[in-house]
Amino acid sequence: METNSYSTVPVTQTAAPVLKRASLVRRHRGLVFALLSILLLLFSLTMAFHAFVAYTLARPHIDPLKSNPMKAFGAAYENVQFPSLNDSSQLSGWYIPAAATAATASETSRQTIVFSHGYGGNREEIWVPIYDLAKAVHNLGYNVLMFDYGYVQPQWNVTGGLRESHELLGAVQYAKDRGAEKVFVWGFSMGAGTALQAALQTKDIDGMILDSTFVLEPDTLYHNMKQTAHLPEFSQPLVHMFFPLINGVSLNQIPYQTVKETQYSMPIFFIHGKQDLKAPYEMAEGIYQQQKSDSGSQLWLLEGDGHELIYRAHKRAYLQMTTGFLQTLSSTPSAPVKYGSSR
Repeated sequence: METNSYSTVPVTQTAAPVLKRASLVRRHRGLVFALLSILLLLFSLTMAFHAFVAYTLARPHIDPLKSNPMKAFGAAYENVQFPSLNDSSQLSGWYIPAAATAATASETSRQTIVFSHGYGGNREEIWVPIYDLAKAVHNLGYNVLMFDYGYVQPQWNVTGGLRESHELLGAVQYAKDRGAEKVFVWGFSMGAGTALQAALQTKDIDGMILDSTFVLEPDTLYHNMKQTAHLPEFSQPLVHMFFPLINGVSLNQIPYQTVKETQYSMPIFFIHGKQDLKAPYEMAEGIYQQQKSDSGSQLWLLEGDGHELIYRAHKRAYLQMTTGFLQTLSSTPSAPVKYGSSR
């Protein structure tokens, strides 16, 4: 009878090292998977956060209208609607005919001031406040047009001046259609930057007053992001990347470099504070320096004032200088004249 002889080794002596290695591999794989999951989550949250920033930048909260020219300073007005120059949007506003009793009505009643409000505001521009300025020019005999940019409506978003410049040109055309022989634009913050973009495309603007000029470019975008959310520098290209994906318009389409280098055909009165934390004063100063010395342009640069706060701090001087600038241009039938340029 045959017998099979097997050499038996205890299982524990051969399998233990293999099981230990398998356990270590599983543990390492679990750690790697967990680490990759955490990194993926952080990456996704970072991307989502910057996408949200791009979304909210283009859709600021807008307060409803709180008053009107009749309630604010007793001026008769009309509710008006008009299209942007390229018919891309329909705009609403108030048209205030010139005060018939103004001493200069015969000269200025055929001239219109178009107010260009800033980012996050509407035609009332409460930061300035605009009713004081509208009253002042109305009493001097000018017609006044106050209107809302398209992004005030919920179906539209901010485009950094691309669509808004056509909307401002639509307002200028509306003033012309109402009989204005001269049109002056008075802009604030991004509304001032929009005015500069609009002025690249027309000869129908006869002069501009630009308070706290903000031109949307990568540097100013990051400047504002840093002020409000303390975001790191790598946030700038991420928001820049998401902006067109979410809002349908690229910041590269904004002609900010052209705006900064152009010699404009009309006189411009730049007003800016050196303590402006939203729109660095160096940009307005640089654009002013591009203007010809005999262009009639002027720069009023204040040492201690912030964004759109100059009127509140210097009401009398602000009104004297701005209305004086307008009246100088109003009395000039042809080419721009010199007006106190300090270089």
